[in-house]
Amino acid sequence: MKDRDICEVTCVDDHKTTRLQPLVEISNIFEVTKIFKALSDETRMKIAYALTLEDELCVCDVANIVGATTATASHHLRHLKSMGLAKYRKEGKLVYYSLDDDHVKQLIHIAFEHQQEVAGRE
Repeated sequence: MKDRDICEVTCVDDHKTTRLQPLVEISNIFEVTKIFKALSDETRMKIAYALTLEDELCVCDVANIVGATTATASHHLRHLKSMGLAKYRKEGKLVYYSLDDDHVKQLIHIAFEHQQEVAGRE
């Protein structure tokens, strides 16, 4: 039995492929991919989602929210920071993290909205 989700014949639209191929080969595609790789970790996504719900959280609060040690939470927060998704500020002995900008918040919100739509179709 053949799969129904693939073309049964080869038919390439030269106009579309010639126009689109250079656009998907852009030089910063690697950087964009890194964003999604950073968010593909379940703990980092939990942290990022918590940071969309609260403007900033200290490392201790993040650890408590995601059920991790402060060392583990700190490691994931540093990773999000190194990917340009989060930033921090220090206040006395506490370190507070927040998402770097609204684009990151929008990505996360859109992902959760999409998942709710998909779950509603099932």
